[in-house]
Amino acid sequence: MNTIKTLKLRIKDKHASALAAIAREVNQVWNYLNELSNRSIRERQKWLSAYDLQKYTAGYSKCEGVKVGSATVQLVCEEYATRRRQFKKARLNWRVSNQKSPKRSLGWIPFKKGGASYRNGQVKFCGLNLGLWDSYGLSKFELRAGSINQDARGRWYLNVAVEV
Repeated sequence: MNTIKTLKLRIKDKHASALAAIAREVNQVWNYLNELSNRSIRERQKWLSAYDLQKYTAGYSKCEGVKVGSATVQLVCEEYATRRRQFKKARLNWRVSNQKSPKRSLGWIPFKKGGASYRNGQVKFCGLNLGLWDSYGLSKFELRAGSINQDARGRWYLNVAVEV
């Protein structure tokens, strides 16, 4: 019988600035969805679903200088719609990217299956080869969906589901 297990692996610190830039783009998408959803509810009394929000963000990943992929943008749309429904609010809190702000949001970058791949001791994600401390032996597993998260001390972690 196969079971799903979530592994948490620490990413080396040399990738922190690149991951912070990608997390800033995720925050921009979240804040855009927040404004769009709030405006839709105020002006048209229409609550936008995740599907509706994905239509408005189509093409963002093709913009010049944007590293985040379309699958990540879709996951942000789904997460935003889920949290807005969960808390029954027209507008959620903004995600703050400024490192010096006391209200800053910790980095969060979701990805779907196939968004990250493991090869030669590194995980390839968004064109970056991320070195990590592999205490589980990731070469034995097939990576599924997951996320890259930041903790309060600025360290980055790969959280990925694998089939055991």
